[in-house]
Amino acid sequence: MIITTREDTIFLRIFAAVILSGKQLSDSIKAELAAEVALFPERYGRAPHLAVILVGEDPASVTYVRNKERACEKVGIQNTTIRLPETTAEEDLLARIAALNADPGVDGILIQLPLPAQIDELTAIKAIAREKDVDGFHPENVAALWRRRTEPEPNPQYCVPCTPRGIIRLIKAAGVDIEGKRAVVVGRSNIVGLPVSKLLLNENATVTICHSHTRDLASITRSAEILVVAAGQRALITGDMVAPGAVVIDVGINRGEDGRLYGDVDFESVAPKAAVITPVPGGVGPMTICSLLENTIDCFINRQ
Repeated sequence: MIITTREDTIFLRIFAAVILSGKQLSDSIKAELAAEVALFPERYGRAPHLAVILVGEDPASVTYVRNKERACEKVGIQNTTIRLPETTAEEDLLARIAALNADPGVDGILIQLPLPAQIDELTAIKAIAREKDVDGFHPENVAALWRRRTEPEPNPQYCVPCTPRGIIRLIKAAGVDIEGKRAVVVGRSNIVGLPVSKLLLNENATVTICHSHTRDLASITRSAEILVVAAGQRALITGDMVAPGAVVIDVGINRGEDGRLYGDVDFESVAPKAAVITPVPGGVGPMTICSLLENTIDCFINRQ
């Protein structure tokens, strides 16, 4: 356990945070997934197949897609990346999605966001067959997440969004018992803030959601035993805004003028007070890709 009843242990944890490496955890999970997938050709006749659609050449998107390709290769998942020009019309993208939906050899479909202005993101997401929606963004999958009190195991019939799934996995890997904890989520996006709030509720945490219109943000974040920050604002959370011994999960990815990546949490001032904290980079990011692999495998198994 990260926090115990021993006074000396509590002292050490409060003033020397455990840095929770998503990279190390994801490497361990990938090794387990690779061993599982290696058995699939004999058991099911083939390996899972993920299709990724990339429209345009957004540098961050290109990097994300490349990392997904490498992760699939490491685990043994077949990966097809469809690269389309920036000028692709919406109807052409929808036709590509329809073809992938109809292909029995494709188990998961992912559209790399953001999309060019001429394509409506929700229209594209809704076009993906629900059972192949590895991002968990399809409206029916979102509704399924909010309808269920707990996620069925081991293979849910819907996909949980990748970053929230990875966050819960990180917190549990730290030995933190979420049940009964006061959790604060800063950010209310459909991709992270809202779904991770529901997953925390599923674990019986008491959840408060904060956003850009929240008054006196610091007074709320100081009440958190678990603090998840996904606001997209560099160093929004500073040391004076965090309670001693808190579990701090930093989802932010912000590129500074020096070219380095920074989180939404000011690591230097928060780490001395936190019991557990994730770094940026190397924290939540690797777990997002790991969760994508798990979702792809779930979709594959559910279709057998």
